[in-house]
Amino acid sequence: MSYPEATHTPLAPQDADSTEPALKQRNPIGVWLGLPLITLGIYHFVWYYKIHREMAAFHRKPDSPVAGPMLVLLFLSWTLVAPFVSYYRTGERIRYAQRHAGLPESCNPVVGTLLMLLWGAGVLYYQGELNKIAEPRGL
Repeated sequence: MSYPEATHTPLAPQDADSTEPALKQRNPIGVWLGLPLITLGIYHFVWYYKIHREMAAFHRKPDSPVAGPMLVLLFLSWTLVAPFVSYYRTGERIRYAQRHAGLPESCNPVVGTLLMLLWGAGVLYYQGELNKIAEPRGL
């Protein structure tokens, strides 16, 4: 039995003039509440991994972590400090991606981290900030 070869599709470019990959636009409420409820919280880890992978591909910064932040949440949540450091650094990465995209830096890592204390609403905030980068511009 032969299996088809796995193909990796790169992230789509932002527009015809740009060769930079785009971040995926997601529904913030679905990411924050819908999918985590359906998957009993597992989707939060999937989302966290995906946004870091997309940001690393977006700005091609050599020290951009991909799996590390998700592993911090998965294995160090019991420390209570490590997840909040990871969430704060995620906000910094989003702000850097906004700067790289030529947008004003509207993401505030402190706000995002504090919102994580309110029913995980930081996910809603961070995805909204990522969507600002992902939305088509110049139309």
